[in-house]
Amino acid sequence: MTDVTRILNAIEQGDGESTAKLLPLVYDELRLLAAQKMAREQSGQTLQATALVHEAYIRLVGSEEGNWKNKGHFFKAAAEAMRRILIDNARRKKSLKRKGDYQKIECLETDLPIQGTSDDLLALDEALNKLSEQNRLAADMIKLYYFTGLTLDQVAAVQGISRPTAAKYLAYGRAWLNREFS
Repeated sequence: MTDVTRILNAIEQGDGESTAKLLPLVYDELRLLAAQKMAREQSGQTLQATALVHEAYIRLVGSEEGNWKNKGHFFKAAAEAMRRILIDNARRKKSLKRKGDYQKIECLETDLPIQGTSDDLLALDEALNKLSEQNRLAADMIKLYYFTGLTLDQVAAVQGISRPTAAKYLAYGRAWLNREFS
């Protein structure tokens, strides 16, 4: 059991002091994931990688859902928290009071439109929610691979599946999204 897993278990048991011990252990990895994601964002983005990490961390340790089994499970939750923060930010930018409107965009086979405009990000979020209803694992694979910048091997490890299986789910998710956007 790693230090992170022990601290996560202590947090789950209600040890408030363990929360302060967790951030220094995971901060560098979370910061790297956030920086990779923010590098793909459109220029002029007001949200910084550090702010994204801090907001995601606050949401994670402040939530009632802190039942993390291990480090991989925690990072999966962190990826989802970062995705939700970016989606919320995009929605805020495109709200009706700012004359926002939504439109779908074309998705290429080799990439997902997450580095584009807020419209693109919102369309992707809607599509991922639909995919999640049909195939949760494929949707999770897409989120981890594209939103956090994890490698295929890292995604497979977080999901607890083999690399070839992860590649199949990722290819399925990508093809499903491509069909959804066409």
